[in-house]
Amino acid sequence: MTTQGHLLDLGLRNYEDVWSLQRKLVQLRAGKAVPDTLILVEHPHVFTVGKAVEGEVPSQLEGVPVFRIERGGQWTYHGPGQLVGYPILDLNARQRDIHGFLRGIEEALIQALKKFNIDAERQERQTGVWIRGKKVASIGAAIRNWVSFHGFALNVNTDLTYFGIIVPCGMPSSTMTSMQVLIGSPVDFEEVKNEVRRQFEKAFDVKLVIRSAEAVQSTAIV
Repeated sequence: MTTQGHLLDLGLRNYEDVWSLQRKLVQLRAGKAVPDTLILVEHPHVFTVGKAVEGEVPSQLEGVPVFRIERGGQWTYHGPGQLVGYPILDLNARQRDIHGFLRGIEEALIQALKKFNIDAERQERQTGVWIRGKKVASIGAAIRNWVSFHGFALNVNTDLTYFGIIVPCGMPSSTMTSMQVLIGSPVDFEEVKNEVRRQFEKAFDVKLVIRSAEAVQSTAIV
């Protein structure tokens, strides 16, 4: 049965602010004060470090801020031209199936890329979305009280040189690609965003209604 959820389209927004918003929404979702929610956003240049990386990390790399966060995995990069999605989903209502949740994100992105004539696929034992051995989308989730947060990053018109500063997802930076590289020209970002939304709705059987972050936090209406 299709349920109704929220879509928060934040445009270009500071990473730390959206990280804080995610954590608030996780609490609200766990308390059933809000429905399942998808945040779509671009970030200014930022590196994030998952739980697989031990020890101290710098606060900046070559002038780019670094955040250690709750998701699994290692280093990744976010920046302009990359579509980042944070699904705040109650997995209690989805049989607590983390594997199914990750495969659902992959499926939504694979189907969205098909609309742009990109034949992407899964790769065995490597979460994410791939094409001919290159990674076009990364996935790194966290679960708290069986509510998901963090999520996916689809390289649309991303400046891939920033991946060269780190070891993205423990792989050579040359592994990363973008829709722009694959197609050979810049891609309409809003068109990609709309298609990802449509395919996410299909994958998770949810109808997303656009809301503002401020309205969601202040009213907490399901």
